[in-house]
Amino acid sequence: MIHLFTFLALSLAVLTTQPKMEQKLTYLALGDSYTIGEGVEEHERFPNQAVAMLREKGYDFEDPKIIATTGWTTDELQKGISEANIEGQTFDLVTLLIGVNNQYRGMDLDNYREEFTQLLEQAIGFAGGKKENVLVLSIPDWGITPFATEKETDKAKVAQEIDRFNRAAQTIAERHGITFLDITTHYRDYPLAVVSDKLHPDAEIYKYWAERVVEELED
Repeated sequence: MIHLFTFLALSLAVLTTQPKMEQKLTYLALGDSYTIGEGVEEHERFPNQAVAMLREKGYDFEDPKIIATTGWTTDELQKGISEANIEGQTFDLVTLLIGVNNQYRGMDLDNYREEFTQLLEQAIGFAGGKKENVLVLSIPDWGITPFATEKETDKAKVAQEIDRFNRAAQTIAERHGITFLDITTHYRDYPLAVVSDKLHPDAEIYKYWAERVVEELED
């Protein structure tokens, strides 16, 4: 299996030897509020921070293509991808982080499994079939936030359900040969800093997610 960074290194070599091509590496980020970075500046979103880190390492990336909206569930992401008119396009890196709104709305886990599988297969397609160029991130536990406290949320119940959704996503990812990044453990253990809505994480937490993405590519 060709590792992503091996692939990127080969791409970088092409850029070095054929500068007139002006070819840049591309990144497609699929998700919801955690991918679009609700409440933070554009450059603070985790896909943007990951690209900035990769650029520092010498990889000539375009700004990330982000298909994500706050509140999206798996079916809404599918619709968003369709409306983005990117069918047939391929990207050098694809990430997928989706499911928290399925849990929040009390949607069926089996339905999530079905739609997440479809989304992951789309992500693999957008990576040109290169599974090593696709990463799945776990969904954070919103039950630990001040937002949840103010709503008198049953935090134990939320945690249990988040774990179920993450186990489902991890199982599907591993079945497809895709790397699954656990960001939920850190999210629960890290002194939580949120934006003004008291729900979504601040730029420092997104920085950690970006670091995890880059670290995985370097392993």
